[in-house]
Amino acid sequence: MAFPIKQFVTYLTFSLLLLTHLVSAHTVLLPSRGRRCFYENLSKGDELSVSFQFGDRSPTSTEQQKGDLIVYGSLRNEVLKNLRDVSHGEVTLDAPYTGKFQYCFLNDRYAIDTKDVTFNVYGVVYVDLDDPNANTLDSAVRKLSKLTTEVKNEQSYIVIRERTHRNTAESTNDRVKWWSIFQVFVVIFNSLFQIYYLKRFFEVTSFV
Repeated sequence: MAFPIKQFVTYLTFSLLLLTHLVSAHTVLLPSRGRRCFYENLSKGDELSVSFQFGDRSPTSTEQQKGDLIVYGSLRNEVLKNLRDVSHGEVTLDAPYTGKFQYCFLNDRYAIDTKDVTFNVYGVVYVDLDDPNANTLDSAVRKLSKLTTEVKNEQSYIVIRERTHRNTAESTNDRVKWWSIFQVFVVIFNSLFQIYYLKRFFEVTSFV
């Protein structure tokens, strides 16, 4: 019984290492009114998924940033996927042919130079994951990897949203603080003015 278990562990480890090679996560800074492009070599039928979230590196930013994602094919540089003015999203592409595919994150319409994009890229060699007859260990590992990647992408999105909301809350608290200080000074000034006015009002003027 020892040999089959050892063989199973070896096969599982190899499969996980293979799938880890197919998954990559990146965070890049987008230039003002510019773009960042990346390439992937795919075979016909391969699946490529790109999930992304736009953010802002400025610690004082309180706005959710938006941008564009365009996926180009290698034949005549045609547009295969196009997402415009979105804060986050995911595109999945089934390669229609073998070649080099390009995906670009665009900041063309914005002059902000602190915008970044966090994205995850994961590919699957052509295997029908929804085939009910696919009960092999390799298919099960791929399904598990796909679900794990989806959870990871959702967590990345939540982290960036939490950062934006935290900046908004801190900015609001700062404004409330300064408004409260301003109100205190107004109350003090008003009180001093009333004391001075009442004192002058009741002051007895004597003439010699």
